[in-house]
Amino acid sequence: MTEIVWDRLHVAVAGLGVSGISAARVLRGLGAEVTVVDGGDSEGLRSRAADLAQLGVQVRLGDADSLPEGTRLIVTSPGWPPNSPLFQAAAEAGVEVWGDVELAWRLRRPLPGTGAPAPWLAVTGTNGKTTTVQMLASILTAAGLRTAAVGNVGVSVLDAVLAEEPYDVLAVELSSYQLHWAPSLRPHSAVVLNLAPDHLDWHGSMEAYAADKGRIYQGNQVACVYNLADPATEDLVREADVEEGCRAIGFGLGAPGLSQFGVVDGLLVDRAFVPDRQTSAAEIGSIEDVNPPAPHNIANALAAAALARAYGVDTKAVRDGLRAFRPDAHRIAEVAVVDEVRYIDDSKATNTHAAAASLAAYESIVWIAGGLAKGATFDELVRGASTRLRAAVLIGADRGLIREALARHAPDVPVIEAATGHTGAVAMTEVVREAAKLARSGDTVLLAPACASMDMFTNYGERGDLFATAVHELKK
Repeated sequence: MTEIVWDRLHVAVAGLGVSGISAARVLRGLGAEVTVVDGGDSEGLRSRAADLAQLGVQVRLGDADSLPEGTRLIVTSPGWPPNSPLFQAAAEAGVEVWGDVELAWRLRRPLPGTGAPAPWLAVTGTNGKTTTVQMLASILTAAGLRTAAVGNVGVSVLDAVLAEEPYDVLAVELSSYQLHWAPSLRPHSAVVLNLAPDHLDWHGSMEAYAADKGRIYQGNQVACVYNLADPATEDLVREADVEEGCRAIGFGLGAPGLSQFGVVDGLLVDRAFVPDRQTSAAEIGSIEDVNPPAPHNIANALAAAALARAYGVDTKAVRDGLRAFRPDAHRIAEVAVVDEVRYIDDSKATNTHAAAASLAAYESIVWIAGGLAKGATFDELVRGASTRLRAAVLIGADRGLIREALARHAPDVPVIEAATGHTGAVAMTEVVREAAKLARSGDTVLLAPACASMDMFTNYGERGDLFATAVHELKK
């Protein structure tokens, strides 16, 4: 299906969440006959269905397995796994399945005076996507470009491509789910920040997960940016089918080689997009321009800079954009210093890869960890951080897995299991008090749970907020 005549085309939208509602509204506006299907049947879903019904959208609740009659295309919300019965029925009927990103890509409009749509600079990876894409948007803004961080963050990608005032270029965060359902995507340039096991229940295997991440490189025009510290990302570049002249650009925390970004004497350096990269390099900032200057965040900054430079942004805009950037809450955010102990909220570290990056940023740590492990194991994480741990405070349903890993690889580290039987504010107050008892002057109490939060908190945001509240109470 290449050219679409939307008028009266029968389209099924899978999922009555935010992206599903957005897709249904857009498709209905194009003249399509839209049916939204969702397996739930709650009061909230019925309210959303009633709103869509006023636009002429049909909604089928409680039955998401069968294909609505006459369906010619399915647009799915990102979280629906490929083995869903609805998609199996679609395959048998020869019906294509798109994600919201694919729909947005197909609906792009030419920019005035250019005849071409706004380019996409795309970011994916197991961790660091949101920070990197927001850094990139800050750099592009500093260069005087109309841009936005879109996709899996900020503005909806559908809203962005259909905006009344068009964007010059888009910084697009893409999850593995979104990439799976975006076969036509061809970014200007893209990066895979890192690869670690995640969402394997959805993808079925690490190989399938990596392959979906690698889709971001397909058809790249100028640069495929990869992580020198993660060879799997370079492997994905090698496997990609790109446009003639597209370059592989590495980034890392050491001195850069040819066609690489790196760090020299505290300076961020570009040895890729300079006139003579054999003998010269360009300073694009310093580690002090990165907030916070943790190692993994410096790597994020280099990745964002590489994409911006691939688009032609000058070095001053890179530096100014990094200086202007402020990270979202719950990403290595310093909450307070109490009795010469720093308290850091990295509640967003919901898997072992993210937690490892956070633990690597500090020297003497009282680690608050635990929650829902999502099938993860913790031996490698604990082994790598063992020399930095003063103590650990464990919480949540799968705390036992972390306790066992600590016993194997850091047996001398004191471990306290806190908040057994408690949730929410009561639990976090107890956790922070226990951590404070273990901490000494110069230590860092680090909330980097390496687990999801829903067993004890509404989400990682609430977990981080309650941590901050408990720390401020401690300070009083």
